[in-house]
Amino acid sequence: MELHLDLPDIRCSSASPVLHTALRAPRDAVICDEGKNVVPEVWKVLDDMKAFSDKVRSGECKGFTGKALTDVLCIGIGGSYLGVEFVFEALKTDPEASVAAKGRRLRFLANVDPIDVKRALEGLNAETTLVVIVSKTFTTAETMLNAKTVKEWLVKEMGSADCVAKHVVACSTALAKTEAFGIDSKNVFGFWDWVGGRFSCWSAVGVLALSLQYGFGIVNQFLEGGHAMDQHFLKAPPAENLPLIMGLLSVWNCSILGYEGCAVLPYCQ
Repeated sequence: MELHLDLPDIRCSSASPVLHTALRAPRDAVICDEGKNVVPEVWKVLDDMKAFSDKVRSGECKGFTGKALTDVLCIGIGGSYLGVEFVFEALKTDPEASVAAKGRRLRFLANVDPIDVKRALEGLNAETTLVVIVSKTFTTAETMLNAKTVKEWLVKEMGSADCVAKHVVACSTALAKTEAFGIDSKNVFGFWDWVGGRFSCWSAVGVLALSLQYGFGIVNQFLEGGHAMDQHFLKAPPAENLPLIMGLLSVWNCSILGYEGCAVLPYCQ
């Protein structure tokens, strides 16, 4: 089978780089943004998240009252939530991951509806709950409203604002704002402008919460799988290249046949 593509020469100096491939690249890879290899920065954050999640899961890192942090509430919206929950649900039935998650709970809060806040907090003990706030700028309206509501719940339940530093961490780049919120700067995990929303689950946005639930080892397998597909896309010939074939099928179905909708139907449901 031969496949010939005539692609336009597209150059746009104002385009932002999308380097999600760097988020799952091996430690010795070289992927550059404006001449700088970003992979060492990625692995610095990965190493920090591994160290933190290991301490939480082992019980070394405890809450304000000295109890282990067994429950995690992740607050974010859009790309800071959807992909992460998708992977969380997918790993639930993986034999190795389900064993690793025994005794732990992970919940998500995205909607500002008070009913959703009530559902997210139902059955949780503030003394054993760790809150992860996901907002690059720490100004996302829905996220910050929910974050303040949950912060008030923590303070009310434990009787001191000092509990925040022990029970709240963040995925953000706005260190001044996270510090003002009461979060220890050591517990703020960053990501970069070249991380687009739909790819956020490969960054701290997803890796931190998933590592707390399943352990970094499980999440690293997920990252390695993503890298394997990156290499397949880069090296496989067109007739065997799965992402290329899927993209061309989408063009064929939409532009040629006029089918504008695409349904994704999981087998088990």
